[in-house]
Amino acid sequence: MTQSYWPMLDSLITSKTRLKLLIKFFVSANNRGYLRGIAEEFNESTNSIRKELNHLTDAGYLIREEGEQKVFYKANTEHTLFGSLQGLIHNFLGFDQMLEQVLGRDGNVEEVALLGDYAQGIDSGHIEIVVLGKNIDSLYLLHSGDKAEGLLDKRVSVYTQVPECTRIKIILYQRDII
Repeated sequence: MTQSYWPMLDSLITSKTRLKLLIKFFVSANNRGYLRGIAEEFNESTNSIRKELNHLTDAGYLIREEGEQKVFYKANTEHTLFGSLQGLIHNFLGFDQMLEQVLGRDGNVEEVALLGDYAQGIDSGHIEIVVLGKNIDSLYLLHSGDKAEGLLDKRVSVYTQVPECTRIKIILYQRDII
């Protein structure tokens, strides 16, 4: 991803809170959250989070689900713009470029997954990726991670094994088994 994506998204999505919510819910369709939890996660007031959640829900981008004595929100995967928004968020975070580099170089890749904060929808500035497969070129992956840091202006960690402390793993690529 080039640095030009940030000003583009910043001008399209003027609310920083809304941008954080879009990242949280559209980096993976499995992400969900509730008002107070999101407010604590983003370190923002519940009023600002509620306002943006209502806007996104009214527009049809998010779905409200009641359960466990809380109202949960998640991305509306049936919305006609779901794929486009998810692609935009992936471009913004640089996943598309990282995948292209790794897959273009090493044909032994079986799976690429997102870990850590970004897998939870938190834009912390530290992207963690695991690349699994046979005879993976670890040195190349290390170099790719360093190169991605410069392009994305974010810290990037690339692993060849899933770390033990991993709670959430979002698959970005999985090779079809024939």
